[in-house]
Amino acid sequence: MGNTETRVRGLAARAGGWSARHRWTAVGIWVLFVALAMGLGSAAGRVDVTDSDQLKGETHTAARIIEDAGIEEPAGESVLIQAKGGSLKATDPAFRDAVDAVVKAVEGTGEVRDVTSPYDTKTLSEDGRSALVQFDMRGDSDTAGERVEPVLKAVEEVQKDHGSLRIEEIGGASMMKTFDDAFGDDFQKAEYSAVPVALGILLIAFGAIVAALLPVLLAITAIMATMGLMGLVSHVMPMSDTANSVMLLVGLAVGVDYCLFYLRREREEREAGRDARTALRVAAATSGHAIIVSGVTVCVAMAGMLFTGLAEFEAMGLASLMVVAVAMVGSVTVLPALLSLLGGRVEKGKIPFLHPQSRLRRNKGRVNRESRFWSAVLKAVLARPVVSVVVAAGALLAVAAPAVGMKTQNLTLDQEFGDSLPIVQTYNRVNEAFPGGSEPAEVVVKADDINAPEVKSALAAFREQAVSSGASRGPVDIRLHDAQNVAFVYVPLVGGSDLDKAGASLDKLRDEVRPATLGKVDGLEAPITGQVAGSKDFNDQLAGAVVPVFAFVVIFAFGLMLLSFRSLTIAATSIVLNLLSVGAAYGILVAVFQHGWGASLVGAEGVGAIITWLPLFLFVILFGLSMDYHVFVVSRIREARLRGRTTKDAIQHGVVTTAGVVTSAAVIMVAVFAIFGTLSMQSMKQMGVGLAAAVLIDATIIRGVLLPAVMALLGERNWYLPKWLHRLPDLTHDEAPEAVTRDASHDDRGERVPV
Repeated sequence: MGNTETRVRGLAARAGGWSARHRWTAVGIWVLFVALAMGLGSAAGRVDVTDSDQLKGETHTAARIIEDAGIEEPAGESVLIQAKGGSLKATDPAFRDAVDAVVKAVEGTGEVRDVTSPYDTKTLSEDGRSALVQFDMRGDSDTAGERVEPVLKAVEEVQKDHGSLRIEEIGGASMMKTFDDAFGDDFQKAEYSAVPVALGILLIAFGAIVAALLPVLLAITAIMATMGLMGLVSHVMPMSDTANSVMLLVGLAVGVDYCLFYLRREREEREAGRDARTALRVAAATSGHAIIVSGVTVCVAMAGMLFTGLAEFEAMGLASLMVVAVAMVGSVTVLPALLSLLGGRVEKGKIPFLHPQSRLRRNKGRVNRESRFWSAVLKAVLARPVVSVVVAAGALLAVAAPAVGMKTQNLTLDQEFGDSLPIVQTYNRVNEAFPGGSEPAEVVVKADDINAPEVKSALAAFREQAVSSGASRGPVDIRLHDAQNVAFVYVPLVGGSDLDKAGASLDKLRDEVRPATLGKVDGLEAPITGQVAGSKDFNDQLAGAVVPVFAFVVIFAFGLMLLSFRSLTIAATSIVLNLLSVGAAYGILVAVFQHGWGASLVGAEGVGAIITWLPLFLFVILFGLSMDYHVFVVSRIREARLRGRTTKDAIQHGVVTTAGVVTSAAVIMVAVFAIFGTLSMQSMKQMGVGLAAAVLIDATIIRGVLLPAVMALLGERNWYLPKWLHRLPDLTHDEAPEAVTRDASHDDRGERVPV
């Protein structure tokens, strides 16, 4: 084949062409950008989301009052002293001795303050067999977990001397330490193990070390640059550790994907006999363009999170948006430059039996094994498109059906960790003996004069009615901060760890008790916060954000697909197929984690609910990521159609030639997400399983069966664009038919495409 000049236009083609001609300049600019972003971000530091930023409503108001007053709430701890059996009661001398020993032991550590005896605070259970010694940790509550070890050891020593009693500590600091010890490194290891897993799969996909390293290198540099940018941006919109973790996940997924698409196309063109320069230009005009369309679509999807009004979601959305944009820019600029510099050296470090040349020899010159498999699948799908649509769509709808009964809530400690931690048992025992005592509602009272008679009278009335109304069984604890004219009222809620029942108790406090007592004092603020209140406020705000986020993402994704492919049909089918993919992921989540079908396979017994933030998060992430494959496959189909193939032939060609790269990209994503599915935290497990299942469904049933079947049924209507829409901007890439003598029914390698 001769060195045919190909006429190309478009941003990706121009960027790729410039980078290939100015190789060292392009690489230097990228390195400088990454270094500058990291340096400036490090110098600026990162501002994290504060409690008052987290939510709107009463939770936000309470956090603002506390911050404005400059009050540092200490980490509260409790020691449960409980008779194991027999007739021993809290009033017995042996029990009193144990209580005194606990008080003396924790005070002796020098790490605590305000230690209270249950006999003074009346924190004795109704059956008289349990008591709580309560105290606060000294110092900053955020770092209390690092200082609680001596206190825990002191309590353990008391336990050794009182075998007939159960003596266990629980609280903010002890839980913080337990989680850090058990799961802090777990999550980090999952993040770091994702890179070697991706590299291993790329080695199998490319069969050469240098080619496999390029996508990982691009993804890592994009992540590094984004980390720096997050530091700068955080001064305008605060960031968080969760946003950082999500950014790493998304950055690795799209960074590797984009590079994989580009590299595979460039390699394919060279194998077809083109010179290096032409191969790069074609890759830039085709895969480069698909990367830009996909990247912009993913960015739009991630931007949907900014409409939630939830600081954590906004941070995740912005961080994800930035890493996708950086990876997209890197893929169409520095990657062509590196490929131009490396030339044939991109094949260095060939791995025997994995390199394409070895596979071609084993397959006697035929297409690779993935394409042979998909050729067989496509032959069956295109022969019976109606049956394929009915079977595939029916199967996905059946999988999605359980999602109709989805129950979302913030997971309680026992749901999040099961029985894997001893502290969970303590948590359950405290809630049984003192309903709501482990996580009471907190009323933050702000008055002009907290010691005014009417305020003191209202506080006393609130304490009394909180119990008499049935919202709490007490004891209700009031702590005054005279200098700031603020009071904290702690109310254990009836219902305890059952969030539905505890939520009903909270509503009673907010809607009945508060208006009748504190609400009668002019100028007094009394927002109610705490774990149950935070969960309810979060759910309410998230529920209000669902429709705007869904509408924004769907409408903008539809518009981008319409402009990128200039087809009303392609835009509409893209949205429907992606929604079907997301629905199937929801169905799997509900079936496994809510109903427990096959839950033991992923270690998720007894969860019974989906964590509140996951459905919206999954929708945004999956809608964005699934566009990667969709844009890539449909671009290849459209390209073949422009070269003169029939629509059916173009579908066959487009799906088969992209099967290898889509499979490789999907396997990487599934493997990375599955790592998070192995973590002990149920929220992370749900995220990992949901993402992995959705990507697997998307890359197989959606792209391999449903998309080609639907397009085959639509035929020429796939390219329908009403005349009144012809005025829309044209964002398609347009590669002119090559000046070659091959028949149009042959693929780029000159091989006959099966029809």
